[in-house]
Amino acid sequence: MSRRRYDDDTPQEQQHERWLISYADFITLLFAFFVVMYAISIVNEGKYQVLSEALGDAFGGRGAAVRPNTQVEPVLPLSHIVNRKRNEMARREREKMAVLARDLSATLLPLVKSGQVRVTQNARGVSVEINASVLFEQGQAVLQRDAQEVLREVGGLLRSDTHRIEVEGHTDDVPIASAVYPSNWELSAARAASVVRLFIDSGVGEARLSALGFAATRPVAPNLDAAGQARNRRVAVMILAALPETGGEMPPPVRP
Repeated sequence: MSRRRYDDDTPQEQQHERWLISYADFITLLFAFFVVMYAISIVNEGKYQVLSEALGDAFGGRGAAVRPNTQVEPVLPLSHIVNRKRNEMARREREKMAVLARDLSATLLPLVKSGQVRVTQNARGVSVEINASVLFEQGQAVLQRDAQEVLREVGGLLRSDTHRIEVEGHTDDVPIASAVYPSNWELSAARAASVVRLFIDSGVGEARLSALGFAATRPVAPNLDAAGQARNRRVAVMILAALPETGGEMPPPVRP
């Protein structure tokens, strides 16, 4: 005997309406889904605050979690962060150079008061400008004995420093023609080299030093009279700032 399917016993009209059961189940699940979504979308602010503070205590201090309706601080652009960091570094460098300028002024105080030495802080760093009459005989590049003592004190201050140092030699516009120095170029360069050699003997690292001769190309006063020419005959010791900053002349400290 052949086996009869179970569906054969179901009336024909009931078989046509079985899809209603699946449809009703689907509608029920869809309704339940929207009810759950609606419930999730409604936040109890009191409970959220409790949860937020609990998470904050656990992961970085009280109030670390962001609360609802709280404006989040905008993220700063990278360029702004870099500029802020550079400005902070420049500020620290400026303060360091100011301390160095004060120390140099105190060391050279008698010469500063007499007007033979000028200590200034400018855009490049700290400049110690020394009149050539303090250091050399006229037309010569050999340091005088008293000048050596003064420069050794300066070298002692610069020995423990880390900045680069440029020693510049300058002359007036009166031509010089001798067997040793055919022009002011040779004289100014030789004077700068003499100061560099003394700094090296005082313990300043050679790699930090350089000697430059400018002859009469960079006057600081008109070469119209003896006073202006004397002002232009000078040696400038330039301590270069790591981050150049603008600054003014540093007055010598008052002796207590």
